[in-house]
Amino acid sequence: MPVLFLMMFLVMVGFGIIIPVLPFYAKTAGANPAELGLLMAVYSLMQLIFSPMWGKISDAVGRKPVLMIGISGLALSFFMMAMADKLWMLFAARILGGFLSAANMPVTMAYVADITTPENRSKGMGLVGAAVGLGFIFGPAIGGVFSKTSLSLPFYIAGTSSLLTLLLVIFVLKESLPKEARQRAKAENEPSRFSLLKGPVALLFFLQLFVSISLSGLEATFAYFASEKAGLTSVKLGYIFMIMGLAGAVVQGGLIGVLTDKLGEAAVIRGGIAVSFIGLLLILFTKNFATAALFLTIFGLGNGVIRPTVSSLLTKISKTGHGGVTGLLSSFDSLGRIIGPPLGGALFQIYSGLPYLAGAFFSAVAYALFQFAKIDRTESLS
Repeated sequence: MPVLFLMMFLVMVGFGIIIPVLPFYAKTAGANPAELGLLMAVYSLMQLIFSPMWGKISDAVGRKPVLMIGISGLALSFFMMAMADKLWMLFAARILGGFLSAANMPVTMAYVADITTPENRSKGMGLVGAAVGLGFIFGPAIGGVFSKTSLSLPFYIAGTSSLLTLLLVIFVLKESLPKEARQRAKAENEPSRFSLLKGPVALLFFLQLFVSISLSGLEATFAYFASEKAGLTSVKLGYIFMIMGLAGAVVQGGLIGVLTDKLGEAAVIRGGIAVSFIGLLLILFTKNFATAALFLTIFGLGNGVIRPTVSSLLTKISKTGHGGVTGLLSSFDSLGRIIGPPLGGALFQIYSGLPYLAGAFFSAVAYALFQFAKIDRTESLS
């Protein structure tokens, strides 16, 4: 588990490095705001389409080789962007990177499901979530510092970080799905991605969709909202997101296991959605740095426990094919990240608080879906 934690941390550091730089870098290649939006969306589109495919492939050939492909693709895309001097080259890099790196998250989650018992599954998923959160804290800071030297330098650093991660996977990470388990999964006629969307358990995927729409809509608009309501600068916003990320990492890395042991996954998911709902409404009352940091952290704490716990629950109630299950979940998450930003932006233009009211509504829908599903942790996918 420590190796997997380090792997995901490095992957997300590399991914986070380019976040603050990409808009300015794309502008030098001639991108207008609409084209920048497409450049961001095309990556999520590739994740939407191909995450289930890579998850299924990992069920058949093992986790390690698919992770090697995903991380290699990430490195290649970063180096391609570093050398791009035309907009089409950036699009090509994002499309290729999205296609190959779509393997990383679902296969990592499937790996956790392979090496954990049902009792500590949520704790393992939470540790991966903590690694992701910490990577997003350190990555943008590194990218911002080195962008002062050159806008292309952060992409070279991100590519190098991904290559180091690849070496870690090749030489240190052990395969979690032995050949016998792969053959057994095949013999048991593992369900297709479409059969996973039958029955009450399908509502868990749509729950993740609505949660993702709420989160990505907030991410796309909060900088404008905080500037309008509290006059916050980009530097102060960076501190706020760092506070939220650290709090989320603590909860995901240390408390999810304790909470699920005492309360069960269902209660943690309900609690996470409820806290997210409260946080979104509180954001409307932002007045200064302190209230912005507090309210956003409340939202982040609730939102942060949902994805790992949903992943844990789904892998517990599936008989075989954890890669297929986590891949489909990643696909729904990506769909939410495609819908959320343009929806949030459009709502913000109507009224600045509307994205958060809409997010609260989507959280309520997610809560209702989970209540309607009435999923017991002993159920199985068929």
